[in-house]
Amino acid sequence: MKKKINIAIVGLGQIGGYLLKEINKKKNDIELKTGKKIQVVAISAKNPNKKRKFKINKSIFYKDPIQMINKKKIDILFEAIGKPDGISKKIVEKALKNKIHVITPNKALISKHGDSLSKLAEKQKVNLEFEASVAGGIPIIRTIKESLATNKITKIYGILNGTCNYILTEMEYTKDNFKNVLKKAQILGYAEPGNPKLDLNGYDAFAKVRILSSLAFNKKISNSKCLMDGIENIQYKDIEIANQLNFRIKLLGITELINNQLFERVHPCLVKKDSYIGNVNGVMNAVIINGKPVGESILQGEGAGPGPTSSALMSDLLSILRGNIKYPFGLPFIKRRKAKIYQLKNYSNSLYLRIEVKDKPGVLSKITKLLADRNISVERLIQIPDHKLKTASIVIITHKSKELDAQKCISLFKSNKNILKNPVLIRLL
Repeated sequence: MKKKINIAIVGLGQIGGYLLKEINKKKNDIELKTGKKIQVVAISAKNPNKKRKFKINKSIFYKDPIQMINKKKIDILFEAIGKPDGISKKIVEKALKNKIHVITPNKALISKHGDSLSKLAEKQKVNLEFEASVAGGIPIIRTIKESLATNKITKIYGILNGTCNYILTEMEYTKDNFKNVLKKAQILGYAEPGNPKLDLNGYDAFAKVRILSSLAFNKKISNSKCLMDGIENIQYKDIEIANQLNFRIKLLGITELINNQLFERVHPCLVKKDSYIGNVNGVMNAVIINGKPVGESILQGEGAGPGPTSSALMSDLLSILRGNIKYPFGLPFIKRRKAKIYQLKNYSNSLYLRIEVKDKPGVLSKITKLLADRNISVERLIQIPDHKLKTASIVIITHKSKELDAQKCISLFKSNKNILKNPVLIRLL
């Protein structure tokens, strides 16, 4: 690689703006560590007149990033727009076709189009780097691709969304409800001010799980239907009851091979209070890798925000500047096989069920009979009456039960006139 490197940044939001400042501030440090002089020769954003915390150099600004690639000589392009399709996909494809290295934190793009983009990068002999797409500043992707490259990984799980982890932690410590804590998270910048749905419903963590699956198991990115639940239905009451049972509630992303079949899922879990993952709080992320011969490896750190994300982006930059042309997913595209998918009907797990009912004779026995009819056995049962309202909360911890049997029970519960609300179901880790 030549000594003078031209860089372009597309997208000047929180991440892109912070990255631009980092690159300009650390030019000398980068040259010292890589022997390369870097220069930002082009920047692009949708709105040049938007109020930002930094001044835009209009002499290098392009409203159209495609035109930018056609007009400027660029060696490395950062894509920080964040969409799975549209201009994000177009600009990355255009850059790779023009033999430009690409670095992106865009998990939505990589989880959806990572296979085709990696194939293109390999063909053009350039890098497609996406360390920042999973767990922010935690170097999980490089750890899997390089540090644990000869290990046989069987399972990865962890807290992959700092927004959800903050909300669940804050609900526990403040005893406040979901709605109020979400508002606080939005004010602090931990949740999107407009529509935080993709964080809360599990989709954000799910996109990251798909990337981790492909890297860890040397497979093409799965497009199968995933077991995915978010945290929108978790109430403080569930957190309080979990605490009494010596558990905490965490939204986990989990991917594993069961009989060489891929099983990916994202959902709230009851985890033991004295477990490692049970004590990762606030906006922190943590990823636990099970592999042979390494055993269990744990990585923890800040998973979101411009600082941690820029740290990962700069790590990718230095890797490219040092002249490493690598397979984006650690293995040539042609060697990565389509994953066999584990069937949900075979999955069984212990469950936490909270059912709000009218407090009258016979209701509990009907619920336990319904569970028994579906081969769901009760390990523990708590009844919490509210004498004023003449209602009760029935909390059940089950033995291991088939997922499909549990879902059928939930459907039947919904049609029972003595059950006042949709039951809450949380799986145990």
